[in-house]
Amino acid sequence: MYYFVYGLLYLLSLLPLRILYILSDGLYLLIYYITGYRKKVVMDNLQTAFPEKNESERIKIAKQFYKNFIDSFIETIKLISVSDSFLQKRFTIANLEILNELQKTGKSCQVHLGHTFNWEWGQLVLQKLIRYRLMIVYMPISNKIFEKIFYKMRTRNGSILLPATSMKSAMVHYKDTQYLLALVADQSPGNLNTSYWLNFFGKPTAFVSGPEKGAQRNELPVVFAHIEKPRRGYYHAVIELATADASKLSDAELTRKYVDYLEKVISQNPSMWLWSHRRWKHKWKAEYAANWVDEKKPPADC
Repeated sequence: MYYFVYGLLYLLSLLPLRILYILSDGLYLLIYYITGYRKKVVMDNLQTAFPEKNESERIKIAKQFYKNFIDSFIETIKLISVSDSFLQKRFTIANLEILNELQKTGKSCQVHLGHTFNWEWGQLVLQKLIRYRLMIVYMPISNKIFEKIFYKMRTRNGSILLPATSMKSAMVHYKDTQYLLALVADQSPGNLNTSYWLNFFGKPTAFVSGPEKGAQRNELPVVFAHIEKPRRGYYHAVIELATADASKLSDAELTRKYVDYLEKVISQNPSMWLWSHRRWKHKWKAEYAANWVDEKKPPADC
């Protein structure tokens, strides 16, 4: 079954992007107007993040989000057969010299980014342009066939995938390797008692504390990154240095910096963020007060 599914996707990937985008447009009409995939989640999230916008403005963002979301899916299928030179023409990265200078220090590094499109293209291009070994924390796909296909695509340029479910044990094999660890640090945490709580778009939100604590423990530099979409089929990532040594920062300072950064880049390009995931599914409770790290006082239960 794996070879059958892979073969179909490979043949589909051979189609020119302009043809694949026609398919994407059709899927957009189906998903947005007919099936309404996670539409309530998307609109609720947009209401939370942008209460100052009117409904028509939020609908406009939602429509463009769905277009970007489906384009990203179609573009990921294209990875099965597309060349590296094709990707490097369509995905550019600013400030790569930051990573090159950090690599010369002999230290490993962390890059923190959010769920912005199209990270699948970005990681393949990045691995070809840096001297670091790129290591990516990811959530395995439950379907074994698609997990195998995606694993093959994601590792084709030498990147290492670390399952989020067993990251610590997987990292042991590479403890003596100089690496760039990519962390999509805006996912909802599994353990609320060890999470950092702070305001995100004005609402109490839990963030994983592991990325910061790992960087502090290992005295690592950390960079932030986000992705822009100048036009359809073209992406531009921007890298900026957050800290040269996370251990020099006070507790939770790096997380506060990251949340401020994330808010800024999402506000500038709202349709590029993954609004279909339930970022505010966890409710703030006073029992988490010890983990409140925002400079503003915590609210009552809400």
